[in-house]
Amino acid sequence: MKQFKKEGRSAIRKLTSCFGSVAITATALTLSSCGDKGKKGDTSNETAVLRFSAIPDENTTGQAVRFKPVADYLAKALDVKVEFVPSATYGASVEKFENGDIHLAWFGGVSGEQARQAVEGAEALAAGKKDLAFKSYFVANVATGLTKSEEFPTAIADMTFTYGSSGSTSGCIMPSHFIMEKTGKTPMEFFQRKPIGFSGAHDKTALQVQDGTFQAGVLSYGKYESMLQEGTIDPAKCLVVWETPPFADYNFTAHPALEKAFGKGFVAKLQKALLDCKDPAALKALGRDELVKVTNETFIPVAKVMEKVKFD
Repeated sequence: MKQFKKEGRSAIRKLTSCFGSVAITATALTLSSCGDKGKKGDTSNETAVLRFSAIPDENTTGQAVRFKPVADYLAKALDVKVEFVPSATYGASVEKFENGDIHLAWFGGVSGEQARQAVEGAEALAAGKKDLAFKSYFVANVATGLTKSEEFPTAIADMTFTYGSSGSTSGCIMPSHFIMEKTGKTPMEFFQRKPIGFSGAHDKTALQVQDGTFQAGVLSYGKYESMLQEGTIDPAKCLVVWETPPFADYNFTAHPALEKAFGKGFVAKLQKALLDCKDPAALKALGRDELVKVTNETFIPVAKVMEKVKFD
């Protein structure tokens, strides 16, 4: 059985093999200067550009517009040039981070852990306060007859089911962990209707369950709640039937090369800028009310789950 764990140089290549052709995706905050400056022989801070991205946990078409306020805030707070770089997949962003093409990332719990395992010295800096107690919603189409319960909905074993991205913390890895914990079976052993779906994004999961493409699925509770507020999901058609226990999820992770590109102490300066952020537009882009300090140790439980979650 393939494991959701990093082995060898590229975590993404290993994770991608976990379920046929399904690829995991990731996003990252990047900094262009190290690669470009090195080639030109220029190491001055004036030419460094901090580039960043964010995991495509929802429709990626509006990423640049959505995260521009974050770029603007960081540019002002750090007095450096900042650019947002969209990422089409979770995996591509982690690989860019590993290759040194990007150096700051708004990762999920799993993609952040993969990035830190791939790059020695990478540090988790900040997370939303709610990210320390994140959770997933298992949802079902009203036609299934399922209703919300405190008990895990074992009836979904005989239904068509979709995850989000195969590399998503709240859209795949942690829900799979809870399936294994509650049933004693791997996802492939548990689900009888195959193939299992991978919508690629939380919002797509909710919409595919609502329109009946899949009878059930799992997604980030935050995305489900925001879709309710926006009116893009009908709770009478796409019902929450079970919510998971809490776990650590989204986080900003920094590449050690930032110190070389922008000078010693820059990572600490960056962390302070993130923790001090009160900019309404930047926080709205992240979907957070405030950012709090985290360390690599915060995500040890996620790393342990990644080692045991398996797809046959």
